[in-house]
Amino acid sequence: MERRETDVKETENRSTGKLSNPQNTIQVIQKHGFAFQKKFGQNFLIDAHVLDKIIAAAGVTADDMVLEIGPGIGTMTQYLAERARQVTAVEIDTNLIPILKETLSDYDNVTVINEDILKVDIKKLAEEYNAGKPIKVVANLPYYITTPIIMGLFESGVPIDNITVMVQKEVADRMQVGPGSKDYGALSLAVQYYAEPYIVANVPPNCFIPRPNVGSAVIRLTRHQTPPVEVKDRELMFKLIRASFNQRRKTLLNGLNNSPELSFGKEQIAAAIEQLGVPAAVRGEALTLEQFARLSDLLGELSLIHISEPTRLQ
Repeated sequence: MERRETDVKETENRSTGKLSNPQNTIQVIQKHGFAFQKKFGQNFLIDAHVLDKIIAAAGVTADDMVLEIGPGIGTMTQYLAERARQVTAVEIDTNLIPILKETLSDYDNVTVINEDILKVDIKKLAEEYNAGKPIKVVANLPYYITTPIIMGLFESGVPIDNITVMVQKEVADRMQVGPGSKDYGALSLAVQYYAEPYIVANVPPNCFIPRPNVGSAVIRLTRHQTPPVEVKDRELMFKLIRASFNQRRKTLLNGLNNSPELSFGKEQIAAAIEQLGVPAAVRGEALTLEQFARLSDLLGELSLIHISEPTRLQ
């Protein structure tokens, strides 16, 4: 019993001087007269147990370079700096830079970049700080920009081991579900093409300052070494996916036929759906990633046949 009480006290002592202690967060905010900006979706995490779960889920080791997106006042950055070899934190809010300089002054393995993450050359950062080896990404993401950031990371070709992020619970649910669920959509398929999603923990609003209006979740996206499906034209597959869910109440045939991104005729689409072996009135939300890949290949083949047919004289 004494040993357990000692361990609890040690944990409390370890976090006493850190920003995961709500009193310290409030003190720093008041000292600098910091005003939360709605446009940046700022909610600072103040729960040491959740922070420990994030670090553990990301599997951060002393050999790792971690890219942190949106460090805020440096709460999670402090935890990362104690585990990782190098932490590169990208913060868009200029008002937070002097605060970060103060809260991270004890760590010589942290680099703070005042920039919009969507405009940063992450590949260059991975080369500079990690010799081009896979990096780990950790973030408490602003909810309004979660999807562009995650998809931007995957599509950029940046070498990534995993992305462990705090997001809106609803978004985390959408990332991991399969066909047939109301949450299943283009984001589910895109994320699952690039990575294996795993929800680490659900996080209530009282773990943040200020409290958000919705529940949150920590999700880890472990990058696939090779994609789970083979597809001849990845860009075409994602166009089909987007078109299928843009009008999800319509049949797959009508959704694809109505899309300005696609130039297939209705007969071509119907023929490809028939070859896919699914009902003619199927909706996109019923198709798996494998089926979308197959449909993409079928439409690609049909369009080639159409192009190669000789023009008939009238």
